[in-house]
Amino acid sequence: MADITERGHIPLLVGGTMLYFKTLREGLSDLPPADETIRHVIEMMAQEAGWPALHAELERIDPQAAERIYIKDVQRIQRALEVHYLTGKTMSELIAESPRQSLPYRVIEVALLPSDRVRLHERIAARFEEMLELGLLSEVRQLREVFAMTAEMPSMRCVGYRQVWQYLDGEFGLTALRQKAIAATRQLAKRQLTWLRSMNDVLEFDCLLDDMPQRVHKSLAAQLAERS
Repeated sequence: MADITERGHIPLLVGGTMLYFKTLREGLSDLPPADETIRHVIEMMAQEAGWPALHAELERIDPQAAERIYIKDVQRIQRALEVHYLTGKTMSELIAESPRQSLPYRVIEVALLPSDRVRLHERIAARFEEMLELGLLSEVRQLREVFAMTAEMPSMRCVGYRQVWQYLDGEFGLTALRQKAIAATRQLAKRQLTWLRSMNDVLEFDCLLDDMPQRVHKSLAAQLAERS
């Protein structure tokens, strides 16, 4: 970003992971490093009781974190419990106590939100079909053959990869793969939209409109003219 601005241009940050953007704007919280022993204990607890039970335990300990963390997001459930067991405080408390950092840029936040859920779901289904046509199955199959991958790795727990892994393990057929991957993608999109709608001072545009790029360009041009 510094290099781009030094050359007289404006950095454009694009993506669907709002947590990274929040971290950029506010900085990282002062949380303890990972502890393999504690993580192993939590994994043993999950094997005995199941991750939904651990999410319920997190809801009892840290309701704020539990509300943010999806019940099937194993990695984040584990991390929130780990932080509590290591410090005696909740992750929400530690984040609130951390001094906020300010980003040395003026930021214009833009969200592209679909006005029609049916069309959004159609696009999600079409996108997954395209991923299959482009070789998603062979990609995951090759990863399993070449590298020491396991189903519990964060990369293989991602939406799409998780379902393909289960398909390759013979847990279900191709029809069920499509259904499960598309359903998981819908859930992910819903969480992303919820996050976006909770953000303040965001310019919202309907991403389904044909002239959406022109609308965004016109709005940004006006914003930049006001701030210059």
